[in-house]
Amino acid sequence: MASDLQNSSKPVKFQDQRYTEYAPRLAAWRQECLARKHENRWNQDHILIRARSMKESEPLPMQLRRGRCTRDVMASMEFALYDAALLMGALVPRAADSQSQEVQAARAYLNQWPLPGINGHCEIDLSRLFQLGVDGMRADLELRRNQAIEEKRDTYQSFLDVLEGFTLLCENAAATARGGMAAATPERQTELSAMAQSCQRIAHEPPASFRDALQLIHFATLGALADMVGLVGPGHIDRRVISFYQRDIEAGRLSETEALILLENLYVLINEVTGDGAAVAAMVGGRDAQGRDVTNPLSYLCLEALRRTKLGYPTVGVCWHEGTPEELVDLAVELIGNGNSNPALFGDEQIQRGLKLYGLPPEEACDYINSACVEITPFGSSNVWPASPYFPVCRFLLDDIFSLADGPPATFEGFLAIWKMHLALEVSKEVAALNQTRETRRINGGKPFQSLFTNDCIERGLDIDRGGARYNWVECSFVGLANLADSLYVIQEEVYNQRTMSLAEMRAILQDNFVGHEPERLRFLKKHPKYGMNDEKVDRFVREIVDFVTAECARYQMAPDGSPFIPGSFCWVMHQTLGRICGATPDGRKAGFPFADGAGPAQGRETCGPTAAILSTTSWDPSAMIGGVAFNMKFNSSLFTSPEAFRRLRDLLVTYLRRGGFEVQVNVVDHAILQKAKENPEAYRDLVVRIGGYTDYFTRIGPQMQAEVMLRTEYQGV
Repeated sequence: MASDLQNSSKPVKFQDQRYTEYAPRLAAWRQECLARKHENRWNQDHILIRARSMKESEPLPMQLRRGRCTRDVMASMEFALYDAALLMGALVPRAADSQSQEVQAARAYLNQWPLPGINGHCEIDLSRLFQLGVDGMRADLELRRNQAIEEKRDTYQSFLDVLEGFTLLCENAAATARGGMAAATPERQTELSAMAQSCQRIAHEPPASFRDALQLIHFATLGALADMVGLVGPGHIDRRVISFYQRDIEAGRLSETEALILLENLYVLINEVTGDGAAVAAMVGGRDAQGRDVTNPLSYLCLEALRRTKLGYPTVGVCWHEGTPEELVDLAVELIGNGNSNPALFGDEQIQRGLKLYGLPPEEACDYINSACVEITPFGSSNVWPASPYFPVCRFLLDDIFSLADGPPATFEGFLAIWKMHLALEVSKEVAALNQTRETRRINGGKPFQSLFTNDCIERGLDIDRGGARYNWVECSFVGLANLADSLYVIQEEVYNQRTMSLAEMRAILQDNFVGHEPERLRFLKKHPKYGMNDEKVDRFVREIVDFVTAECARYQMAPDGSPFIPGSFCWVMHQTLGRICGATPDGRKAGFPFADGAGPAQGRETCGPTAAILSTTSWDPSAMIGGVAFNMKFNSSLFTSPEAFRRLRDLLVTYLRRGGFEVQVNVVDHAILQKAKENPEAYRDLVVRIGGYTDYFTRIGPQMQAEVMLRTEYQGV
């Protein structure tokens, strides 16, 4: 499927009459969705609903109050009906005046129970819902509630309350679809009838079709939003619903084209309810616990749906291993080369190795999700907090330069040891703060809907905020590794080996932000080798830093159950945010300039080409960095005019993964297009780019991030 790497913006398959008739409708819906991206994608007056619900339940324990609150928010959701929609799930924005006294009072009331920390960033486990349906789950929970006492009884009751809310959500959607039938054409009436029947069925029963399964996945996302849980992605769609797809195909109830259209509907709905700057993840491919490839027809369709929707969400990651079918890789490369930056490739071998390192058995280590950007969390069992916190490693380096300049250590090794002690102290402080945050969540929190679909909350009778989940890691991230490695090498050479200046003189230059010291800045930047040039003298610093932070993080345990504190190096947008508030650094970077994004070289320093950059970024072992490792590459779109160019890109990406790479993502666009998009955003509102591990709309990211994307090295050859 789609193994021909010809440069073509038209689909290779799916040119039958059904798709030809539907494509213009989807295109119109897509444009409507993009035009509405400035709106809040779900009920803006949920603050009022939450406050009203919490006041009505004031005498009750917090767990029961959270269950009723989530139920009431789900029950309040109103659905929009768009002409092209074949699945329900676009919400009617109901704007409340954020400055009104009523809203301000509601917000103040809810602020009595702060909920700090991360939530979501996961794929929940809907297998019980697929097998039992809502009514079957309700019967099981009623039995558990009747046999439980005290806190567990309250927990099971909160689970029952959110199931009631989920039923009301599904029935509201069904009623909306039925309500649109009177004014519809006969053809549209047939579509609306199918939508209404599907929603009504899954309000009580297990899904009976591929359509039902996709509809349920999206409704579960809305249930998580009602729980105040974001970034819950559809995950491994190809694994979760393949049985429904196969049964419908074999029974003649579904064609491959119809399945693709339904997937495209799911993607548009995800964009309808996902705000700017977020990240929603899907994955395809990979292996099972026995090491067998699990690629199936839906793996290809999940990628193919990107061609037509060309939207920012969801991202679709390919879990690559040596047995991944070439056709799947070819399809991903074809999309990338034609300017769709959405697909990313993940190193399945490295990620599984890392998950096993942290205690997952093989049957779980093979089933994971990039929880939003590139942070890895286990499927269906995760209360993992990613990006907690981001450590600005170069800021600590500057602190040390400024504090030690008047009395520096005699050796570079001594200087590096002090920096390590500084970082260790920062890690210790953050772990203590995070454990206190988790205690606050235990007291004030409650995520009953997410808990329902997170192992082992039902078995333990505990909410996810109170220790019910199987895995409760915290994943931190170290931002600016490349800048740090380059800076350490400059300090080693300039201050200690060549002795061209003292540490005090370097401090003065950095304090002046290189003003009046341009020759020194250019020397720091150009004379010394940089990470990304395949130079062992610099690359070794990244390896040493990663080994150190991995060992340091391993010293700590996280509440509530002694879970590990896990490192990563992905950055979302934080390389720009943290760079903006950091002074000049010894690598030649000026104050305020973004740090390197993820684990790749700093902007503009891959001067030896993409192969050298790959060799540098695979010169160290990322398997323990389950908190996420992203490597960005950028190519000029003019390169991809022949099958040979696509094959070369594929070979580069596979080389990176074969050498042990964690994740690689590519932007294929030229500087001129980005500049035009900045000047005329309305004409390019669907231009999607890869940032620091996630995909976003170029015209909707901030001007500083736009500049950062444009500054990345654009390879002129593959």
